[in-house]
Amino acid sequence: MGFSLGALRGGEERRGIVDHRLARRMLINQVRLGRISRTEVCDAHPELIRAARNVGTETTADCPVCEEVPLRIVTYVFGHRLPASGRCVSSARELRQLGRHAEGELTAYVVEACVECRWHHLLRVLPV
Repeated sequence: MGFSLGALRGGEERRGIVDHRLARRMLINQVRLGRISRTEVCDAHPELIRAARNVGTETTADCPVCEEVPLRIVTYVFGHRLPASGRCVSSARELRQLGRHAEGELTAYVVEACVECRWHHLLRVLPV
């Protein structure tokens, strides 16, 4: 890969996955050390918690903040001709169908959420 202006800006042919796990780890460590309060990180929007509870995929990992319940994964897709708030998809099949029938680029945001303490974090951003 060259370092042309187009490559640095990320053209359509260069879209890739952005992973936020390092930022997640740093944030969790800051909470555990007491440098950031739980109230600052446990502030998920009620709509995200509703989606996590009703259509989210349960994981095997417990919430890193409250350590009481398993985290849930929620995926939102944004793109041309989708609502401004995005579209919450509940399965890989639905995501594939959306990608096949979409006009233009779609981007998926994968978020983990705890329905108990309202912790949430963006895990990945990826092209559909």
